[in-house]
Amino acid sequence: MGIKIREKTAKGLILNITITEYNIPYTQLNIQNMSTNEMPLLYIDDFLLNLKTNNYSDETVYNYERDLLIFSNYLKENNLNFEKFNKKDIERFKAYLTSRDRQTANHSPASQKLLAQSINRILSSLRGYLRHLIEMDYFCPLAPEAVKLLKTTKKHPQVAELNDLIKLIEFPTELEKNKYVAMRNRAMLEVLFSTGMRISELINLKVNQIDNSGKIFILGKGKKERFVYLTPRAFRFLEAYLKIRKSNSEYLFVPCRGLNASKQNKKISPNYLQMKIKKYREILRINVPTSAHSLRHGFATYLAESGANPAAIQILLGHESLDTTTRYVHASDHYAEKTHQDFHPLKK
Repeated sequence: MGIKIREKTAKGLILNITITEYNIPYTQLNIQNMSTNEMPLLYIDDFLLNLKTNNYSDETVYNYERDLLIFSNYLKENNLNFEKFNKKDIERFKAYLTSRDRQTANHSPASQKLLAQSINRILSSLRGYLRHLIEMDYFCPLAPEAVKLLKTTKKHPQVAELNDLIKLIEFPTELEKNKYVAMRNRAMLEVLFSTGMRISELINLKVNQIDNSGKIFILGKGKKERFVYLTPRAFRFLEAYLKIRKSNSEYLFVPCRGLNASKQNKKISPNYLQMKIKKYREILRINVPTSAHSLRHGFATYLAESGANPAAIQILLGHESLDTTTRYVHASDHYAEKTHQDFHPLKK
């Protein structure tokens, strides 16, 4: 008998980490009938368990294992021995990741090229694995620092104008013919912009997390705890949705049809919400790319433009560092123009 730490199924992947009384921890990873025992990387089980016991979230552990599986598949496809892996091999692996000939973690052909940020995430996972080997005094073929990340271009982040975001948030009740879908989608967008929460936090929001004042307790990214707050307007639309919501699911936002609708503890999928936001944006002809995460950026941006304290915005967003918060606060073009006109020393 053992103590099961985690059981997770995602995109065809099943991961069980178990501690037995007398044996070392092990990982059983099945992706299309492939287990970690078949992976040409050593001590993967130790590494994943180390992440888990150091309080990394299930999602983070999953991302690490998926990234390392891509690297493991690359080794197998090219008959490479990890123990002899060198700096030239790293450069070839990076070239493989940038090509269209690569395969995904489940051996499917890649449909499009990876963005530099996605490649860097895979390389960072490999770095973390190499560090773990060194820390545990296992053999490591090369230093983590030898895995150089790609240079990324810093794009000027854009947030739609406030009036456009308001139109987007209000659009479900104008467009959707199904009253339940209209009220639910409107409530989701109102809550997102009112609180600045992440899409994963919204999707996993439970009914019992909201009190009568609109205060919401969140266990966010990295298992950080914080409170977020509904505006009276958002609380009003949420209450309107709850009056017509008929479900025993513990999750707040539930589907009325589709694959998730038949589940006992059903909840809206993130893909559905992103698809709806994209559709609303296109119909409204908002030319700034806008997603659920853009509403979080907009939340921070327009709070800052209204004079909110950056430290308070940091707490509301759940950021550990104020530097991270500043990357979320993007002055709109209109605000930047007004600031220039009001404060330039030679304006007259």
